Amino acid sequence: MTTEFMSRMVGLVVFLFLGIRLGLESSGFVGLPATSTAFVFGLVGVLVGLILTPYLTVHPIRTIRRSINEWPIELLLMSLTGALIGLLLALLATYPLSLLPPPFGNFVPPILMLVFAYLGMTIFGVRSKEIAGAIGQRLGKQGGRLTGLSSRKLILDTSVLIDGRITDIAETGFVGGTMIIPRFVLSELHRVADSSDHLRRNRGRRGLNMLNKLQKNEVIPIRIVEDDFDDISAVDDKLVALALQMTAVIITNDYNLNQVAEAQGVTVLNINQLANAVRSIYIPGESFALRIIQEGREHEQGVGYLEDGTMVVVERGNRYMDRTINVEVTKLINQPTGRMIFAVPAGDRDR
Repeated sequence: MTTEFMSRMVGLVVFLFLGIRLGLESSGFVGLPATSTAFVFGLVGVLVGLILTPYLTVHPIRTIRRSINEWPIELLLMSLTGALIGLLLALLATYPLSLLPPPFGNFVPPILMLVFAYLGMTIFGVRSKEIAGAIGQRLGKQGGRLTGLSSRKLILDTSVLIDGRITDIAETGFVGGTMIIPRFVLSELHRVADSSDHLRRNRGRRGLNMLNKLQKNEVIPIRIVEDDFDDISAVDDKLVALALQMTAVIITNDYNLNQVAEAQGVTVLNINQLANAVRSIYIPGESFALRIIQEGREHEQGVGYLEDGTMVVVERGNRYMDRTINVEVTKLINQPTGRMIFAVPAGDRDR
């Protein structure tokens, strides 16, 4: 049973009793027998409970939880600190204000505490980066998460979050700087995660899981920025505009975004190019064992894959289907979209 279904059942019962109670108390005004009024109001309560309960309970809780998960740790800590300081300041004024004549003495102190807590949370949240940096420098914690590891800014796009390899790269420490995730990228991830298409929904949820994993990473700081461009509709165009505005680098594995960004003078780090750079290199003339698993596009071609996913196209390889043979490299092609190796069966090159 889902949480939403359970909330509907609980809401049905609660609003049913509320409707019956309201019907009994309103029977005199309605001019109908108490039993009939209670029955009608009870039915209305059942409908209200079934329809509205998730929107009053489950959905708001999900929204709050999602927002908290997306907040950078600096923003969350500073907001809580600001709220606490606001409450302490309001507490100092609570006693003299409680001496005011009724009803002011009863209502002004709690209202003041709510206002001060909100102001403290808002002020510290808006200036969280500066406050955290100042505290870190004051304590001498250079290089920690509060002060940042580098002034380099790395903007992540939707595809690289869904891909997931960026989390492993971040944990190695090879990428220096602050990873920046725009709010419009998160919104796109949420739309994909809420899609009716099963495959798109799984891709979106994977992207959100990768984001949570990145936020727990202690090697590279993560920032979520609110900057948006209302006059630009496409997410890729927004990423390029944000990179130009912040003088930042875009991390992606989208070939089209790669080309568009570089054409506008934005530096791009392509995850696929990095993967190609660390894959095993075979030069023409070298041999290795390969299992042929499918036919190629051209006549008599066979196709196999290395452990790292590199495609190997074997001329005259279709005759060895579902067999492991030794192949000899004839040509190696590197492209932004991936690496491809061309080979022939060992000892078969000169035929």
